[in-house]
Amino acid sequence: MALDHVNIYALEEGDGWTIVDTGFDTGLTREIWGALRSGPLGGRPIRRVIGTHHHPDHIGLAGWFMRSDDAELMMSRTAWLTARMLQLDLQERPTQEALDFWRRAGMPPELLEKRAGERPFNFADVVAPMPLGYTRLTDGQEVGFGGRRWRVAMGHGHAPCHATFWSQDDDLVIGGDQLLSSISPNLGVHPTEPEADPVGEWLESCTRLLELAEPRQFVLPGHKLPFTGLPDRLRQLIDNHHGALGRMEAALRAAPRSAVECFDILFKRRIDESVFGLALVEAVAHVNHLRRKGVIHAVGERDGAALWGA
Repeated sequence: MALDHVNIYALEEGDGWTIVDTGFDTGLTREIWGALRSGPLGGRPIRRVIGTHHHPDHIGLAGWFMRSDDAELMMSRTAWLTARMLQLDLQERPTQEALDFWRRAGMPPELLEKRAGERPFNFADVVAPMPLGYTRLTDGQEVGFGGRRWRVAMGHGHAPCHATFWSQDDDLVIGGDQLLSSISPNLGVHPTEPEADPVGEWLESCTRLLELAEPRQFVLPGHKLPFTGLPDRLRQLIDNHHGALGRMEAALRAAPRSAVECFDILFKRRIDESVFGLALVEAVAHVNHLRRKGVIHAVGERDGAALWGA
């Protein structure tokens, strides 16, 4: 993958550890964890696993730690249910709903035909089986781990009920993918909920989290480097999407386009096949937000792809 790492955090719990997120379940990741456990973690057990959200790079090994160390799993209810559902949803070929969704978004016919004959990514390919039972995290709750009291604040848009943690005892913030320093997380619409508006949810979440943000806070993100200056970063994330929406609206006033034909407007770079799927779901997300605002509407179709005009 282009984003070739995920950040995990270990917080000391006396005779053991709380870990925040885990990485994929792959042979390489298990080897890395083996080196961590025998090295800096001192052979002490993992007492608790906290999943910031349901994506596989963040909870891929949660079930492994639950079985090997009898670790407690803490997640939001929506994140846990989504992870369990996806783990049980095995597909050898894309569903008809997925093919129809890709076609309507404007996936080129030759790529659509290729994808139709391929085994799609399955959540269970990189996520260890998750046993039943977890501890629920809720918005506004106070939880204790790593010698600190943390306020839980949920974000939405990148993932439903994404948990962030705000220390009540010092300036640490654990941000997962909701609070990133130099990249914007993928905001995608998928065949499971084709009318969703993750862009709207993301903008609302960033605005709400601004009320908790202070410049001195030291943010531990899910990718890239830790950072300070969170209020400015949240405003940047908001402004970036307003800018993209403005560019799309102007382009669609000039001429109708499919969602895929908005790639150059949204991303301002060439999108190759390796990231085509991520780009497609994000383009549909921005189309859906503009539709919700009432500034664009369907004006026809071309080869099964919906065309949007302002």
